[in-house]
Amino acid sequence: MILFKITVVSFVLFTTTLYRVNGQEVKKHTKMIKTEAEWKETLSPEVFKIMREKGTERPYTGIYDKHFEKGTYVCKACNTELFKSTNKYDSHCGWPAFDKSIAENIYTNSDFSFGMKRVEILCANCGGHLGHVFDDGPKETTGKRFCVNSTALQFKEKD
Repeated sequence: MILFKITVVSFVLFTTTLYRVNGQEVKKHTKMIKTEAEWKETLSPEVFKIMREKGTERPYTGIYDKHFEKGTYVCKACNTELFKSTNKYDSHCGWPAFDKSIAENIYTNSDFSFGMKRVEILCANCGGHLGHVFDDGPKETTGKRFCVNSTALQFKEKD
């Protein structure tokens, strides 16, 4: 019985993450759970490096940086809708930029890598690293710049 309780508690701890919606921390159970080995089998090496190892593609090399078709950008790993094309803008930063996400499908995490403080954005469904969000976006809309790796995205045309 004690082993069962430990197992249940461990499962809840490992599948629960904190994320923010409208600035408030909310507990969420990860919907898609895979081991890193399973992700390695299903993702290309480039996508695995970006989404699972928190890599970054070189600026101005991603296919969606200058892409402005109508539709929805989804997570490359799990097809969760992340950004609408109506929220995409050219920030001249070298990566696709959006002033707004589909809030319930993104969560944030503090990132202190490379000696700086940033806010990492991740897919709420699979936990895949997408990029970072900054407060230097268009002031006339949200003031946010969701700076996303093209490698973490797939585009679905509007029907």
